[in-house]
Amino acid sequence: MARDCAHILVIDDDTRVRGLLQRYLQENGFAVTSAKDAENARMFLQQYKFDMLIVDVMMPNESGLEFLQKLRKTNDVPAIVLTAMGETQDRICGLEAGADDYLPKPFEPKELVLRINNILRRVAEDKKDLQILQLGDYCFDMSSKEFKHKIEGIVHITPAEQAILSILGQKTGQIFTRERLSEMLGSGQSPRSIDVQITRLRKKIEPDSKNPRYLQTVRGKGYMLLTEEE
Repeated sequence: MARDCAHILVIDDDTRVRGLLQRYLQENGFAVTSAKDAENARMFLQQYKFDMLIVDVMMPNESGLEFLQKLRKTNDVPAIVLTAMGETQDRICGLEAGADDYLPKPFEPKELVLRINNILRRVAEDKKDLQILQLGDYCFDMSSKEFKHKIEGIVHITPAEQAILSILGQKTGQIFTRERLSEMLGSGQSPRSIDVQITRLRKKIEPDSKNPRYLQTVRGKGYMLLTEEE
């Protein structure tokens, strides 16, 4: 099952609650990291890839909703919001901030696990059709990061090129600015370096790199990826 290798980040300023959640989730087969506040969580997000976030709303300095709103500019990792406020408007605020689900306190830990599994299952199903990007004579495996030509086999592309294809491939047809791509890639990538990576990718993917079919420039806005089906 997807949960067997899922890595969850629990974000809660209450040490006792954080410890209880971490222990219970670990007992149910999850890998768990815990953060005491939004700043601590961002540090972990820079270091690890998580499959799910469990976010408490009421935290000092920066609330869980403020944290999610900022995170959603660069990261779409699924998130469940925990809060003592259970009114309808509170749930709406949580969903508007970018939460995938909302669980009012107090709650049964078993219900949290069921909600986590439901979201992970849905995410896995959504990703099935996006595993392989068809780009003419080439294909890119979103899981293994392998880039192949239908006759010549595996073609080498750099980690940065893999990352760009992964980002654009997750939302084909959507425009990404150079600035957003450089921010999402991190590691010192600048908007100018994104242009260079795009140019190199086009030479590998496109039959005519000067008139791209797949990796397109939207003048004044940014880049987007179109697959064979689009």
